[in-house]
Amino acid sequence: MSTIRTAVPRYRPRQGPALLDAGFRPFFLAAALWAAAALPLWLLAFTGGIELPTALAPLTWHIHEMLYGFVAATLAGFLLTAIPNWTGRLPLQGRPLALLVLAWLAGRLATATSGWIGAGPAAALDLLFLATMLAVVLREIVAGRNWKNLPMAGAVALLLAGNALMHAEAAGLIPDRGLGWRLALAVLVLLVSLIGGRIIPSFTRNWLAKRDATALPAPFGRLDSLTLLATALAGAAWTADPDGAATALLTLAAGALQALRLARWRALATLAEPLVWILHLAYAWLPLGLVLLGLGHWWPALPPSLAIHALTAGALGSITLAVMTRATLGHTGRPLTAGAATLAIYLAITLAAATRLAAVLLPELMLPLLAVSGTAWVAAFAGFALAYGRALLTPRAAA
Repeated sequence: MSTIRTAVPRYRPRQGPALLDAGFRPFFLAAALWAAAALPLWLLAFTGGIELPTALAPLTWHIHEMLYGFVAATLAGFLLTAIPNWTGRLPLQGRPLALLVLAWLAGRLATATSGWIGAGPAAALDLLFLATMLAVVLREIVAGRNWKNLPMAGAVALLLAGNALMHAEAAGLIPDRGLGWRLALAVLVLLVSLIGGRIIPSFTRNWLAKRDATALPAPFGRLDSLTLLATALAGAAWTADPDGAATALLTLAAGALQALRLARWRALATLAEPLVWILHLAYAWLPLGLVLLGLGHWWPALPPSLAIHALTAGALGSITLAVMTRATLGHTGRPLTAGAATLAIYLAITLAAATRLAAVLLPELMLPLLAVSGTAWVAAFAGFALAYGRALLTPRAAA
């Protein structure tokens, strides 16, 4: 499977705002702003400070917006930037890109106000974004005859199905067993495994090679294939039967294999460059979350929410920032090195994830730890918007 690169794809000459020059620009900015806004809204609803006008239960809305709002926007920015590199076709720009962004925005507004407009209309508006995104991905892959990346379209299709299931569960059309959000999380964990397993050793190898290092990350091999298979099986089992003993064994096996995989990528050799080590740190949350998910079956002191937040606040939160920062620098013509602001947001997202897990383990300190975690999360994503907003809003820097 191909990976995102910092090479610049061909662009159509166009007039208009630079924000619509490439998919990563509006979607990375929108993802960061929504991540920074949605979490405080959830915390206020959780503590009784506000009542959201959504038909979804507050916790369900929080889960939905983190997965199908924030992460889905980041994924859209990644795919719309990577696919032109994979296929050699022109990227989505201008008015078509603006319409896709508007579809995402409509979904956020509709879901937030579904208590007013009704669950059905809200679901239809929300599903429009992923349905359109699926059509775009399929069109580009088919037109470019880029069949090896067809699994990306499959992932978007599964996310669309999961979102539909989540709306159906919330509306009472099917029993609410959490199937919709578990499917999304399983798919996203597998995507991190697929994409991270390519870009992390690749970027690490390139960085080390420039410094004449002789010990480089291990190339993709049988262990990687086995890890991906185990992760896919564990995700499928957990989606269908989260409390089963077989599921616990599969998640433990997948977590152990993920840890072995990560250990072969030379993480400690990259400590001089935050743009590289953050990728390793982000990926490390993946084996931790999978192992915690498995151990929780036999150890009640490790509730499912501990593992889930390792996978979400930890892995997804960190990898989105890692990819957004690196891709923005590379695709806007800026040096691929982390400044003080970038380092600060990496530290903030790590603090946010760590204190969110601590809030689960220390219920007597839950509220203050949630406050610290929420503040750090907002600092990370608002910090990205502030530090990278100018690059996203202005034309590519001259070479």
